Amino acid sequence: MIAININGKKETLDEEISLLEFLNAKNIDLNAVVIEYNFEVIDRTSWQEIVLKAADNLEILHFVGGG
Repeated sequence: MIAININGKKETLDEEISLLEFLNAKNIDLNAVVIEYNFEVIDRTSWQEIVLKAADNLEILHFVGGG
């Protein structure tokens, strides 16, 4: 098991998985978020290549519309 931080809260994963697999498992709308990985905004083309490891930090920022 590995522990990562997501939006300031600890979460435990059973194993290392790609960022894309994690987002899909959480049913996150991939077209409506920006991801900050270890304090750096990353391009969505990198999501499959990034493997989440112990002590990683994720901020998942959702787009919100208004008017």
